[in-house]
Amino acid sequence: MTFEGENFGALESASGELVFSTGMMGYPENLTDPSYKGQILILTYPLVGNYGIPDKKLWESDKIMVSGLIVSDYIDTPYHFQSKKTLGRWLIEENIPGLIIKDTRLLTQIIREKGTILGKISNGEDIDPPAGPLRSEASEAGFYDPNKENLVEQVSTKIINKLITNNRARNILLIDCGAKKNIQRALIKKGVNVITVPWNFDTTSAQLNEKISGVIVSNGPGNPKYVKETIENIQKLFRLNMPILGICLGHQLLSLAAGGDTKKLKYGHRSQNQPCIMERSKRCFITTQNHGFEVSKIPSGFKAWFTNANDGSNEGIVHKNKSLMSVQFHPEATPGPEDTEWIFDFFLEKI
Repeated sequence: MTFEGENFGALESASGELVFSTGMMGYPENLTDPSYKGQILILTYPLVGNYGIPDKKLWESDKIMVSGLIVSDYIDTPYHFQSKKTLGRWLIEENIPGLIIKDTRLLTQIIREKGTILGKISNGEDIDPPAGPLRSEASEAGFYDPNKENLVEQVSTKIINKLITNNRARNILLIDCGAKKNIQRALIKKGVNVITVPWNFDTTSAQLNEKISGVIVSNGPGNPKYVKETIENIQKLFRLNMPILGICLGHQLLSLAAGGDTKKLKYGHRSQNQPCIMERSKRCFITTQNHGFEVSKIPSGFKAWFTNANDGSNEGIVHKNKSLMSVQFHPEATPGPEDTEWIFDFFLEKI
């Protein structure tokens, strides 16, 4: 299918996985979330751009991560005390196309019916998939498929970053698979030190001088089964009985490392209103989510922790005896409700 519209971003073309988010706000956080790497994002809420773009320190990464943006109504006259620029100007500065079409509702309905599809934003010319060693594998008829290569290595930090706020506080190791910055902010607020390492860092090596009390495996983009080095490093941590918390992609990686399995959802969860029921209770939490894969098989020794109230998919697991746990949603929020920030407290108490 072809949709025509008006470009309000960079005059560029883009190809990727077409996904939608039903959130009413949070577009600066969404666009800078590394989990959107390789994807063209449709925002279903009709008003986009009305509060502008805040300072870079409030973003979830240092740049826009989506390949393109599609909206039904763009507001170029924002008003907000934190606004530094318009959304259109930001897209132009970062060379990202933005498209206004009136059929975002129809396009979203197609994705919900058919499942996540590949798409292109074209400014009059055909689009070749990105060049690289996996070009032929990651493209089909000229459409780039981000789920056929390891995207984590493209968004993860290349260096070790240490946020030491108190020399007497516990040190938490954050494996950066595409971590949102608010994970660091939330942990610092809890009074711990955060040491961020690349996705393939050998967590059992002697490169760290600090004693590590626990490990968090972050969110990130793409198919978890391509992130093999992180899975192997998590297995090493199992043998050390290291407390581990997985978030989003980290939930899937921890499950794979423990012998579970994952599969692709029909169209994923991308919003700030996903209801998750805590097992063995009557409590339901409203959560922020951004993922296209789910844990389809809970590994041995673990039990379900949370379940999605909409489709029954797994939203978290916890080990029956050890301090190993993971959640599919984002306890750090941004954007969205902070109802599940207590997950960090629960993990730190287990340590």
